[in-house]
Amino acid sequence: MIHETVEEFAAALPPMRAIAGLDFGDKTIGVAVSDTFLSVATPLETIRRRKFGQDADALSALLAARTIGGLVLGLPRNMDGSEGPRCQSTRAFARNLARRPDFADLPLTFWDERLSTVAAERALLEADTSRRRRAEVIDHVAAGYILQGALDRLRHLKGAS
Repeated sequence: MIHETVEEFAAALPPMRAIAGLDFGDKTIGVAVSDTFLSVATPLETIRRRKFGQDADALSALLAARTIGGLVLGLPRNMDGSEGPRCQSTRAFARNLARRPDFADLPLTFWDERLSTVAAERALLEADTSRRRRAEVIDHVAAGYILQGALDRLRHLKGAS
């Protein structure tokens, strides 16, 4: 089920289950996962995109192996906050996932991913990562930034209640 706000998403999450973050792109899907305490995001892997069914199957297998309890998709808003074609594509991907039986009960939400790839690139440059290695890991490192932002917000909400 898709939740438009992080507050709704937080209420729908099962206890003591990790969540996953996705950096959904034209050619790849970067994946990061949290710990069960929802405190730390860890970049996991990058799925090379093919057709929706194959992408969803790969994602489903990955999430099932880690008993993931929720999914955060990075929403690539424009710098002025508006939504363009990339946001529409991400929302369509989320709707298609939510229609599948293996994702039907999984809470999904969106997180503003503006500048997540820039931050990931900067971190990799500071770590003196080679250009080739950066190209291999940039998407799932960006997914880690997206997921960490959502985890920080969830922790803030938990502290506020």
